[in-house]
Amino acid sequence: MNSRPAPVADAPAESRVSGPGRPKDLAKRAAILEAAERMFLQQGYEGVSMDQIAAEAGVSKLTVYSHFGDKDTLFTEAAAAYCEQQMPASVFEPAPATPIHQRLIEVAEAFFTMVGSPEAIAGHRLLCTPQMVEKRLPQRFWKSGPERVQASFAALLRRRIETGDLDIDDADVDTAAAQFFVLLKGDLHQRMVFDCDGAGDCAAQRRAHLEASVTMFLRAYGRDRSGR
Repeated sequence: MNSRPAPVADAPAESRVSGPGRPKDLAKRAAILEAAERMFLQQGYEGVSMDQIAAEAGVSKLTVYSHFGDKDTLFTEAAAAYCEQQMPASVFEPAPATPIHQRLIEVAEAFFTMVGSPEAIAGHRLLCTPQMVEKRLPQRFWKSGPERVQASFAALLRRRIETGDLDIDDADVDTAAAQFFVLLKGDLHQRMVFDCDGAGDCAAQRRAHLEASVTMFLRAYGRDRSGR
């Protein structure tokens, strides 16, 4: 485990009004989210207390509760923050001057880098544990993470339909967005989750998988059915 950060001291009210860098409350929030992400992945949801997260983040337990309310909310927010860090809004810029195949490959690479990381694979396994399902945390995670990603991608698709690169009925855009990410995960991601035969270790294998997925998507929805 990484060494614990130095405590983030409570600042006097006047020091929060101005000054360089992030406001103290935002710095504390970021420290809590980073500590929660590490500890949930390393020790599981049930194995971590709010006291431990506060100590790891270098803040008081009261500060943790004032930002997040309860452990369920903190878990959901930590997962959402990870998604936002890995796939910020800039990933979904329509970039109409970029060929559609290249643009989709760029999105595909960013997405698979996120879901194929050791942290995401561990988080996927954690979400499937009985205690998480009983608390309905997977559903909360879906709303705050994957659903946001799909909605952002659907907006990109709509812009590229307007520029004539894609041929998708308006009623089917959300479905097409969901299908894209299912294609990207495919068999390769399943084998990574189940730790099969070093799945995902080979960069060339990943690239070939993503290329094939984007080509299949464009054969279904591209104006040019060649997949390019």
